[in-house]
Formats: sequence, structure tokens, C-alpha cells
Amino acid sequence: QVQLVESGGGLVQPGGSLRLSCVLSGSMFSTYAMGWYRQAPGKQREVVATITGAGNTIYADSVKGRFTISRDNAKNTVYLQMNNLKFEDTAVYYCNAIFRLSSYWGQGTQVTVSS
Repeated sequence: QVQLVESGGGLVQPGGSLRLSCVLSGSMFSTYAMGWYRQAPGKQREVVATITGAGNTIYADSVKGRFTISRDNAKNTVYLQMNNLKFEDTAVYYCNAIFRLSSYWGQGTQVTVSS
């Protein structure tokens, strides 16, 4: 049974930084493609960033140059470093893991950017 647990969300002022973490319980973490998604109130869930097992990354245009996704396969953990946060980054952030045809989601962590 694969489980994902996110942490690191919170309240931050515009221009501030947060680092989200997501731990996957299970084996073969390095074979999973991992991603961060977000959902703002009244909007659809959207992809923020993804990283393959080999470390190849893709970012949404809205976060390029501000967010960095990384993974530590020894710790079964994927990170999202978020810098220069903006009001529009406010959302619930979800961790996603994909292996072959299976997709898993975490429970989400709230990120609120407010002055």
C-alpha cells in the first residue's frame, strides 16, 4: 500500500519562501515519477512541477524560476522549494506518485500567501 504524506505548508508573506516535503511509504521510490499539483478555491487542480526517477523536471510556466522540485531517493522524499511566493500561489498543494498505471495522491497541504 503506497501512502504519501505532505508537510511544510503554512502562511507566508508575498516574496517569502516555503519548502514542501512529501514522503512515500513503500518500496521502489526511485522508480516513481513524482509531482506536485495545486488547487485553488473554485479552480481545477493543476500541475506545478514533476520529476522523473532519473531526475528530469518539468515546471508550469507560472512557477518557472521560482519553484524547484527535487527528490532524495534514499529518504523516499520529494521536495518543492518555493521562493518569491505570490498571492496567486495560494492553494492546497498535493503530492502525486505514478508507477506504471497506478497513481497515488497525498492528502494535501495548505499554502497561503497573504500580507
